[in-house]
Amino acid sequence: MHRTPGFHFREEARDGHARSGVFTTPRATIETPVFMPVGTLATVKSQTPAEVEATGARIILANTYHLWLRPGPERIAELGGVQKFMGWKHAHLTDSGGFQVFSLAALRTVDDDGASFRSHLDGTAMRLTPEESMRIQTLLGSDVAMAFDECPPGGGEAKVVERAMARTTAWARRCLAAPWRDGQARFGIVQGGTDVERRLKHLEEIGQMTVDGRGFDGIAMGGFSVGEPIPEMYRALSAVSHRMPEDRPRYLMGVGTPFDLLHAIGTGIDLFDCVLPTRNARNGQALTWHGRVNRKQARHKRDESPLCDRCKCPVCATFTRAYIHHLVRADEMLGARLVTEHNLHFYGELTRE
Repeated sequence: MHRTPGFHFREEARDGHARSGVFTTPRATIETPVFMPVGTLATVKSQTPAEVEATGARIILANTYHLWLRPGPERIAELGGVQKFMGWKHAHLTDSGGFQVFSLAALRTVDDDGASFRSHLDGTAMRLTPEESMRIQTLLGSDVAMAFDECPPGGGEAKVVERAMARTTAWARRCLAAPWRDGQARFGIVQGGTDVERRLKHLEEIGQMTVDGRGFDGIAMGGFSVGEPIPEMYRALSAVSHRMPEDRPRYLMGVGTPFDLLHAIGTGIDLFDCVLPTRNARNGQALTWHGRVNRKQARHKRDESPLCDRCKCPVCATFTRAYIHHLVRADEMLGARLVTEHNLHFYGELTRE
């Protein structure tokens, strides 16, 4: 099976199903397991690229759907691609827009060819197909482009899940057949809900798929953390993750909490992304080695300790809980910035350790 030149994954150590490795791309060398901060609109909210880099991140995620709507992939291509556009010098992964097809259920219809929907910004009629998703991601110039998929709801009926699997398989083949950009890898996505047999069946289809001798450079688990009970997600991951191809990165999309990451690492997952550390930070919630800390609570107003006494980030080295409590309560933007910076450092430290 032909792989994209410049991309390579090497497993370095293993403990049970958990493993550490190195994912090499033309722009970055990424030690795994790793958490990828989410930069939906070509920005990790409130953080500069240098601040994100300081957390240890060497790959971040941007959103195909949102950048398609604004400022548009053609403009980003004219300006040198998403890395140059946002001033990020390391690797970049773009999702396919498939999750927005799921999350914008009230605005869209899906058929076997793709999805039609209204823009959430101005109501403009839009059409997203596997070919269009790959065209957009090619223009964005990311290091890794995700295949277009259909994400079924958590706890969906069997026929709904199986239809999503069939469409995702058909769309994956069309994504592999679409024109490639030099220096851009493609990852396939596995669906199947929490049913282990469906997941394994779909994993075999996506993992072995080739078009003109070319297959996916990495495999992702999609359709988790979309409403299913967390124990069911854990059960499915425990049964399936370690059976993903060993010679390619294993990516769990959109998950999750620190406990989710620890469990998934134990099942053999290498890559993660989630908006939780940045979104929670904007709501005043710090994530620490001792649990979640709500910065809005009055008990912090005179506390001179750092957010976390185990954390090595600049925020914990410089600022007190009392000061950050004041910023958050006063709705000062620095409060959200500092808690975001801390949370991303914590996720980086968690996956490294």
